[in-house]
Amino acid sequence: MMRLLRNPRLMGAIGFVGLLVLVALWPAATPIDSAPVTRGSLEVTVEDEGETRVRDRFVVSAPVAGRVLRIELEPGDPVRRGETVLATILPGESTPLDARSRAEAEAAVAAARATLGRARAEKQRAEAALAFARSELQRQRDLARQQIVADQQLESAETRERDTREAVESAAFAATAAEEQVRMAEARLIPASSAPRGRPLEIRAPVDGVVLKRHHESEAVVPAGEPLLDLGDPARLEIVSDLLSTDAVKVKQGAPARIEQWGGDHPLKGRVRRVEPSGFMKISALGVEEQRVNVIVDFEDALEAWKTLGDGYRVELRIVVWESADVLQVPTSSLFRQGDAWAVFVVRGGRARFQKLEVGRRNGLEAEVLAGLAAGDRVVLHPGDTLKDGSRVTPRGRS
Repeated sequence: MMRLLRNPRLMGAIGFVGLLVLVALWPAATPIDSAPVTRGSLEVTVEDEGETRVRDRFVVSAPVAGRVLRIELEPGDPVRRGETVLATILPGESTPLDARSRAEAEAAVAAARATLGRARAEKQRAEAALAFARSELQRQRDLARQQIVADQQLESAETRERDTREAVESAAFAATAAEEQVRMAEARLIPASSAPRGRPLEIRAPVDGVVLKRHHESEAVVPAGEPLLDLGDPARLEIVSDLLSTDAVKVKQGAPARIEQWGGDHPLKGRVRRVEPSGFMKISALGVEEQRVNVIVDFEDALEAWKTLGDGYRVELRIVVWESADVLQVPTSSLFRQGDAWAVFVVRGGRARFQKLEVGRRNGLEAEVLAGLAAGDRVVLHPGDTLKDGSRVTPRGRS
């Protein structure tokens, strides 16, 4: 035996075989994908479907009961206030109003007049706000020329002026609509003797715009108050999106938004004008009851960029709820839970090292790193269950 052990060739062969066994039993390096920890801009958004709608819609109804003749106007046809004849009605035989019906008609007139007064007051308030916004904008422009204020303050003043200008237009439209409602309510009190039976009554356009919807086309007998046409201005579109209430609480008035999947070649810019103060229940496609809140978004791009959109078109909304220009961030695909904390595997010296970290804001792709990592560290993407602290790793595609 000792003679065999002194044989160098035999010992070399035994050593070589042992080395082969050791190599065969040595754990292979795990192939992984990795990505660096970087600094850069990060934004957090909420996304949902939205629908375009005309901001100011006017529903033209029959002022009296009777036979409405065939309506020739079609959706998309332009109308001019006080000029375009929308429909012609042959009033039916009027019957005297009993005491209760007359009281209800008089109450409707009073309510319509009150609405008109409120609309006019809102118009005056909006005009005063517009005058102040314009003076403030001029002041900011003067200061900007002297380089006393930042560009952001000037942009805010321009946004306020634009918003108040649109509020004046909307208030003027509401006042016009209220005037027509007063006329309709008063028409129900007109005695039968003052409107001979069969005398045509022409309904003219109360506002400038286009026909959005035609409720009646063929000749028919209609009661008083029956909707005939919807009018509006398609150049004054807005987007409404019913967000989950848990998402809506994160959205602030004035937040920037991106309008995607609308049919154009590139996303459009928008801005949140209003988050409605009350929510409503909606049943999802899966039959789940969800509490929803309407969020209204205005277009910021010029009309030429989105003029092909119309009333009731579907879009995708992405509303920014938080953003920062300089954030230490890591891909969310590298994160996994370790108890109540977040963790990653950091690649160091060819091995995966377990590392806990503190995570801040997140979106679908990146997460803000508050503590635990530094810029330049490389982390393992999609770590598997077999990966352990200290495991040998190699970039995928290499041995």
